[in-house]
Amino acid sequence: MNGIELQNVSKTYGKVTALHDLSLDIRAGELTALLGPNGAGKTTAISLMLGLAAPTQGQVRVLGGNPKDDAVRTQIGSMPQESAIPAALTVREAAELFASFYPAPLRADEALALADLQSVAHRRAGALSGGQKRRLAFALAVVGNPEILLIDEPTTGMDAQSRLAFWAAMESLKAAGRTILLTTHYLEEAERTAERVVVMNAGTILADGTPESLRSQVGGSTVRFKSDLVLAELQSLPTVERAQVDPQGRAELHTAAPEALLGELFRRQIPFSELEVTRASLEDAFLRLTDTEQGVKA
Repeated sequence: MNGIELQNVSKTYGKVTALHDLSLDIRAGELTALLGPNGAGKTTAISLMLGLAAPTQGQVRVLGGNPKDDAVRTQIGSMPQESAIPAALTVREAAELFASFYPAPLRADEALALADLQSVAHRRAGALSGGQKRRLAFALAVVGNPEILLIDEPTTGMDAQSRLAFWAAMESLKAAGRTILLTTHYLEEAERTAERVVVMNAGTILADGTPESLRSQVGGSTVRFKSDLVLAELQSLPTVERAQVDPQGRAELHTAAPEALLGELFRRQIPFSELEVTRASLEDAFLRLTDTEQGVKA
């Protein structure tokens, strides 16, 4: 079952094409990270999913219906990058107000607990820190007890403790079967938490798969160690794609098969020290994809 469907969607603003023939299915109960550089079309796509804009071409369906319909809107929770929160209301009052907009909301205290805001429930929203305001925006997104959550750059401005609390809440909501689509520039968070990653650029999809599949298809590994090998010897080792070595003998080798490379070092009984093996990260794959603009379909 698909929670969100975009079929051959294009969106233009005058002469600017924000989305071009984009098709994307977000499966129900899945946590998907939508990644892309600024201007990739992520915010436009989310606006269409929220029913705040209509596609120039194509079709957008959410929970099988039109996102502009009230019955569908009450099943969607949204946390935009910037939220207009009533500054004069207390945190609890804001949560209670937003809960009143929905037919079957969470209790206000339950939403505040998910956002780790119980200790400031009586504080006015205008007196919150930047990170606390982001957590309140999250509480207001979930208080309606939605089936689908659309979250734009959720942890911007949050401190480390707040980020931990946010991702714990995400795990809880995912376990409860909620469909979650989020954008983030913190790629290590997406790599750690998302089941699926969709990479966009220039209004199109470049890659779609698990974090592991994107890493394996685009990345590789970096092997670092200290030895007496010169650059030509390092470059001749099996599976080495590129190599460099500094004057102190510290080598950095890029390879798609670090096990084979290390096996050859041991077979030749080449002495080395300070070994470090780092697999390619989702950020490495993202940078490669958005730099070349050549998609990989996982």
